[in-house]
Amino acid sequence: MAEENTDNPIWTDTYKALERLQQFDVSALPREDVLGSELNFSAAVPDAKRLIGLFSQISLTSLADLPNPHLESIKNQANAAYNRFEEILAFTQKDANAFDRRNSLLKQLDSSYDGVFNKLHPLISYSTSRSADFKGLETQARAALQAMEDQATALVSQLERDKTTASSVLEEIRQVAGEQGVSQQAYYFSEEAKHHDDEAESWRKTTTKMAWLMGAYAALSLFLHKIPWLAPASTYDSIQLAVSKMLIFAVISYMLYLAARNFLSHKHNAIVNKHRQNALVTYKALADAAKDDDKKDIILANASSCIFSPQSTGYSRVGSSSAPSAKSVVELLTKPFSPDE
Repeated sequence: MAEENTDNPIWTDTYKALERLQQFDVSALPREDVLGSELNFSAAVPDAKRLIGLFSQISLTSLADLPNPHLESIKNQANAAYNRFEEILAFTQKDANAFDRRNSLLKQLDSSYDGVFNKLHPLISYSTSRSADFKGLETQARAALQAMEDQATALVSQLERDKTTASSVLEEIRQVAGEQGVSQQAYYFSEEAKHHDDEAESWRKTTTKMAWLMGAYAALSLFLHKIPWLAPASTYDSIQLAVSKMLIFAVISYMLYLAARNFLSHKHNAIVNKHRQNALVTYKALADAAKDDDKKDIILANASSCIFSPQSTGYSRVGSSSAPSAKSVVELLTKPFSPDE
């Protein structure tokens, strides 16, 4: 609130004149709806804002400190500027030489800034220094600095917490990635087991069909010699018929043997791959349960042996092999070598 000096009429007049000018609405100057596009005062808006901005730098609170001559100067300049605005507002198209008068008003408003500045700049400087609360500014600066320091401390603390959280999340991601890698490898064994199981089912059906075919042929062969056009008329015909029956029986028997062998082979491979899948899936849990690295090596060796060593399933006989087992290979790789060996 401005400091009042009601005993001084010059202060009162100056205060009203300055306040009126500072609160003037420049948007009322153009009047395009009344004057049209050629005679409107849109060009006066920037100059009016500039002039009002100059007067706005004089604080109303500083007027009480100024002597009467300076108050008179401010009042006269404010009234003169306001009078220019009133002339623009009072301008009509009916004025004589309306276009020239409009240009003259714009030129006067534009040139008035320099004269007002020369008159008021010492008072503006004083008003600015008078209205500036340096102690308050210092207090605000210290408060802002402290707030920045507090925010920086909070930010550092938050970053530390985020770093801890990020490290934990990264470790979890690594664990999940490891488990996903194991699961991906187990998926291959699962797909292979399914493939062999499907093939085994197909060959089982073929084996069943061949067995039925062999049984039907064996029953039919007992009555082939009674068919009139197949009945042997001589010893040669009997031998030829017997040999033909034996050849057909041998082919059917071989096909039955081949189908059964394929069925057993695929069934064996399906079970072996299923065993390998189970071993690979359970390896991670066993390795995590073992806290000692040596125990983890033992678990790795046995899991590798279960996965890659030949397995007996009952569908196929596994012969002895001179090749080293997977367990022996892993133990050899994990065993440290010395220069003397």
